[in-house]
Amino acid sequence: MRKLTTATAVAFGILAVGTTAVSAEKLTIGLASEPTSLDPHFHNLGPNNAMSVHIFDRLIAQDEKQRLSPGLAVSWKPVDDLTWEFKLRQGVKFHDGSDFNADDVVCTMARAPEVPNSPSGYGTYLKGKEVVKIDDYTVHFKTAAPYPLMGNDISTIPVISEVGCAATTEDFNAGTAAIGTGPFKFESYTPGESIVLTRNDNYWGDAPIWSEVVYRPITSGPSRVASLLAGDVDMITGVPTTDIATLKGNGNVTLSQGASNRVIYLHLDQFRENSPFVKANGGGDIKNPLMDVRVRTAISKAINRNAIVERVMEGVAIPAGQLLPEGFFGVSDKLDVVAYDPEGAKALLAEAGYGDGFEMTIHGPNDRYINDAKIAEAVAQMLTRVGIKTAVETMPRSVYFGRASRGAEGDLPEFSFILVGWGAGSGEASSPLKSLIATYDKDAGMGSANRGRHSDPETDALIKEALRTVDDATRQALLAAATERAIGNVAIIPTHFQVNTWASKKGLRYIARTDEYTLATGVVKE
Repeated sequence: MRKLTTATAVAFGILAVGTTAVSAEKLTIGLASEPTSLDPHFHNLGPNNAMSVHIFDRLIAQDEKQRLSPGLAVSWKPVDDLTWEFKLRQGVKFHDGSDFNADDVVCTMARAPEVPNSPSGYGTYLKGKEVVKIDDYTVHFKTAAPYPLMGNDISTIPVISEVGCAATTEDFNAGTAAIGTGPFKFESYTPGESIVLTRNDNYWGDAPIWSEVVYRPITSGPSRVASLLAGDVDMITGVPTTDIATLKGNGNVTLSQGASNRVIYLHLDQFRENSPFVKANGGGDIKNPLMDVRVRTAISKAINRNAIVERVMEGVAIPAGQLLPEGFFGVSDKLDVVAYDPEGAKALLAEAGYGDGFEMTIHGPNDRYINDAKIAEAVAQMLTRVGIKTAVETMPRSVYFGRASRGAEGDLPEFSFILVGWGAGSGEASSPLKSLIATYDKDAGMGSANRGRHSDPETDALIKEALRTVDDATRQALLAAATERAIGNVAIIPTHFQVNTWASKKGLRYIARTDEYTLATGVVKE
């Protein structure tokens, strides 16, 4: 078996602390949010992506801080202005014993952006890229213009076998197509009950310390904590903010905590004059006020982000004024968190002709983000105080994301005002800019998660210029400028960045990740 260097092993999150031999050990994890599918290309969603890492490798791996390192590709580099060359790792086997080669890469990259009925797919990362097989272990990615972020983009795509490329989402969920090269193999999947994985003893890297991993969805926070304390699970994700202080004082529990790059934000319908969940006072029809930047600004001013962080999140979050937290590539040093200003909000509403307010509904999930339903309720209360009478409707994420992406009007989102979150899979600002802010263009892979359908040609131009700019400093400035313009136009309304907490039984510790993934390979022994 090929051994990784220590540095690469840490990058993969598979360095076994205090363990020198592979043994038969079981790990059970209680999940706050269950994957919506085991098809690695169906839904670009954090829980799905985290689960797929166990079964399917990427060409380029990301460590716990989303730094890039070799995966199924041992090297990648531009060979001219329009071509990147990837040299593939030889001797790698899929779980069914077949050899990994360039054919698998070519078909993977063709399938990933084209999965039917995907609520949020991978077109953002793959559209405009042509993949060419040079030989069995060399592929070229070709673009129409220079593209410096190729490595970041490709690090997000799970690689499947050529056989799996012809499979359906149902085939992956049944396990028949869930065949990768990753450190674990599919054993079983019972939605709502468990996902069971077994160690891949023929893994090309160091084998994980866990012979079996059982993921159990436990959506209730108190139930997750009770399961951990009772010994029913070894670790839990999404520790309720109300329990963190108590668990810190429990000598039988270890807490692992880290800030993520996930921004929790609000999308507003900016494309329909008759928005389905925006009404005049009393419930009559009204021309959609969310199309007016003054109204959107008023809504942003009406939200007390510090109160959300301190009261709803129990202090375990960071107020947000843009798309990524400080320290990530492409953030702006000119943007501050929007100050809470209810009187200013009322003045802007009056200026826009809505001095008497209007009615609308905020929609959100109730089992996806930390305190998501409580955040929606808090936002509704804040808006109601400034004259926008806001109702709340939350639902399981398995229902929510489909409706938020495609409603009764086909390709149009169903809702008017929604709570959602975005983690930058590529670890830099082009990810949320391309997905959340850019004008929706399915064929170009832009705006794939732009559920408010914000559209601004100048912002689009800045994003596109950044994506073809090779010089890092210039690209950083362009991404920051695009962010500044988007926030100035209130394309979306950021509220806060999540800080995530995992709890494990004594003797185990989790390596916290900025992408929020909960990986069995990141659970180490102390």
